[in-house]
Amino acid sequence: MAKERSINNYQESTDPRGGNEALGQSEAFLEFQERLSQVARVNRSVLLIGERGTGKELAAVRLHYLSQRWQGPLVTLNCAALSPLLIESELFGYEAGAFTGAGSRRIGRFELAGEGTLFLDELANIPMEVQEKILRVVEYGSFERVGGSRSIQADVRIIGATNIDLPAMVMEGKFKQDLLDRLSFEVLFLPPLRDRKGDITFLAHHFATRMAFELGQEKAAEFSEEALDQLEGYLWPGNVRELKNVVERAVYRARGSLITHITFDPFQSPYQPDLAQAKREPAPVSEYPKLTHQSFSQAVQGFEISLLKQAVTQARFNQRKAAQILGLTYHQFRGLYRKYGDRLK
Repeated sequence: MAKERSINNYQESTDPRGGNEALGQSEAFLEFQERLSQVARVNRSVLLIGERGTGKELAAVRLHYLSQRWQGPLVTLNCAALSPLLIESELFGYEAGAFTGAGSRRIGRFELAGEGTLFLDELANIPMEVQEKILRVVEYGSFERVGGSRSIQADVRIIGATNIDLPAMVMEGKFKQDLLDRLSFEVLFLPPLRDRKGDITFLAHHFATRMAFELGQEKAAEFSEEALDQLEGYLWPGNVRELKNVVERAVYRARGSLITHITFDPFQSPYQPDLAQAKREPAPVSEYPKLTHQSFSQAVQGFEISLLKQAVTQARFNQRKAAQILGLTYHQFRGLYRKYGDRLK
C-alpha cells in the first residue's frame, strides 16, 4: 500500500502544475501531500509553516493548482523583500498622486490575483498597519487603493508561509490575533528533510541525475557507500534546497561518474592554521558547572545535551564528525541523539 502511494505521489509531483521538485516517498512527505490535497479543495485560507528550504513555495503552487481556482492567477509577494512602506502599495496598489512619485495608477497584488490565489511568502514581515487592511479584505472582501476612496471587491484566496512562530508574535504584540484566526483555517507543517526517512538518498539520486544531464555527461552519476553515509548522517539545516546544492556541487567536482566525497560547507578553507603554533598556546580552562537544585540525573542529562549541541555545531551538523569529536561510535551518538530528540533542536 505504501509503495502504491509512493508511485502515485511521484507521478503527481512531476506534474508541471505542482512543481517538479516536490518529490519524496517517505511517510512524512506523503502524509503532508495528502493533507495538502485535502485542503486544496476547500476555498479557505491556509498557512504553510516550515524551515528554510523545505519547499513552502512549491507547496503553495500545488495548493493553487489542485484548487477550484486553478484557472485563475497565482500571484506571489515576498514580504521580506520589501520595506514596510512598500508592502502596502504592492498589495493594494495606489492612485495617481497618492504620494511623491506616484505619477499614474498602479494595480496591486490583490487585484491581480482576482478569482485566483495570493501567496504571501514570509508573512511575519508584514507591518501591523498593513495587517489591519488585510484583515478587512478577509472579513469584508473589499479594500481601497492607497490614496483612493473607491471600494474594490477582492475575490482572492490567501496562502501564507513563514518559518516564524506566529502565535508567539501575537503574544509579543507583533501580529494581529484576529488576522491569524482568519488566515489559519488550516495550518500545514512541512516536514524537515531530517525527518523524511529515505528521502535523502531518493532526492540525492534525482538531483545527481539531472545535474549529470545538464553537464552533458554520458553516464549517470552514482554515489559510493561512504558518500551515501555522509549524506544520510548530515542533519540538513537548509533542507531540500541545501541538499540540491550539495549534490550538484559533488557531481560537478567528481572526476568521473562515481561520487566518493561530499563537501557540505563550500566556505571551509583547504588551508589549515599553523598547528604547531596552536599547540604552543595554552588551552583555555573551562569552569565546572555550578551546583544547582537539579537532581543528579537531570544535571547529567543537561550536560549530555550541551555536549551534543556543541559537537553538532562544531561538526556543521555532520553526525559522524560530531561522534568523532565526542569520542563516540556513530551508533552511540545516534542513540543519544534519538534519546533527547526535540531538546537538541
